[in-house]
Amino acid sequence: MLWIIGIVLVVLLIVGPSAWVKFTLKRYAADRPDLPGTGGELATHLVKRFELSEVKIEATQEGRDHFDYGQHVVRLSPSVLNGRSLTAVAVAAHEVGHAIAHEKKEKIARLSTRYLPLAHGLRRVTAGLLLGWPLISVMLHLPYAVPLHALVVGLSGLLAVLVQVVILPEEWDASFNKALPLLREGHYIPQEDLPKVKKILTACAMTYVAAALIKVLLVWRWFKR
Repeated sequence: MLWIIGIVLVVLLIVGPSAWVKFTLKRYAADRPDLPGTGGELATHLVKRFELSEVKIEATQEGRDHFDYGQHVVRLSPSVLNGRSLTAVAVAAHEVGHAIAHEKKEKIARLSTRYLPLAHGLRRVTAGLLLGWPLISVMLHLPYAVPLHALVVGLSGLLAVLVQVVILPEEWDASFNKALPLLREGHYIPQEDLPKVKKILTACAMTYVAAALIKVLLVWRWFKR
């Protein structure tokens, strides 16, 4: 009985953050005609305001909003790029916040350039170990053992989560040192909506950690089958 409770608690800890992030972003995605513009228009305005001459604004797949520091591109999903909602303007401001930090070469921006490639690498390693462990066992003349396979894959997945946690201060900076002051001081949103925007920006900061946790759960479910 105790092990069942333990599994349930682990699943809740893993799924909870991701579910909360999605719920929060969707909750405040309703159209707001009273806002001065769309997320894309705000992003374009901020890029010009901060003279980020090399930064471009592009569309991407839904839910894939990010700043590509390698190509100097702020990529926004259609609902953010064309949406006039609290979620749209907050997400756009968050991603431009990353662009500001990187283009101005702030110290906080070094976290992602240093550790994000590592996180991507660990995810690829996890996927490779998940599918290729039997072949690896044959090549190395190791007896195939499901518990050992699960342990190795699980550890690599947890390392990917830890890397995302290391990058979290940069996400927090983009939300609360960049986006929130810009939205508050620029009068892009009504003052009474600030508490809602803070929730959205918290969700933005936690997106990658939540996604990494979900990947750990998917690995566990794969072994359970």
